[in-house]
Amino acid sequence: MIVQIAHLYATACLAVIFFQIALILGTPLGAYTQGGQHPGKLPLKGRAMAALSIPVLMLQALAILSAAGFPGLDWPRWTGWAALALSLVTTLLNWITPSQRERALWGPATLVMSALAAYVMVISGAD
Repeated sequence: MIVQIAHLYATACLAVIFFQIALILGTPLGAYTQGGQHPGKLPLKGRAMAALSIPVLMLQALAILSAAGFPGLDWPRWTGWAALALSLVTTLLNWITPSQRERALWGPATLVMSALAAYVMVISGAD
């Protein structure tokens, strides 16, 4: 069950990565990210921030998969806790953003992602 929950977390990270790629390519979704400061296409700086988030999301997904015991991944346990901490910070920031659209979309999405990561970290530590 833990590996399946970790897969859900990794799949959610992948979905967010696809969103970031869409932002980088100029899709006018700026109202749903970065505080909604740019309602259309993100400027170059905003796209660079979206690009930076991609490797971070990949590392988070891999850290949670490793914590769940996914074969072939044997990362230190602290990486899973770091991924969970970053997920929690992201959740908080998405709930307090001034952008109503960002709050409505990413508040619940990141809350679920944090819950999935927390489940993996707490339950896998009980084994």
